[in-house]
Amino acid sequence: MQMGIGMPGLILILVIALIIFGPKKLPEIGRAMGQTLKEFKNSTKDLTNDEDASKDKK
Repeated sequence: MQMGIGMPGLILILVIALIIFGPKKLPEIGRAMGQTLKEFKNSTKDLTNDEDASKDKK
């Protein structure tokens, strides 16, 4: 059994977001989400690099 949103689910979410926030706010929300994801990935990468560096020192 596959547990995913799929294309119809994504389209439904986008339509609901368009109705709720309007077309002018969606690009701003998308940029904010993209920046948040980028920062999250960078911080997790830094954490794993710090762990690897501490293991190498031991």
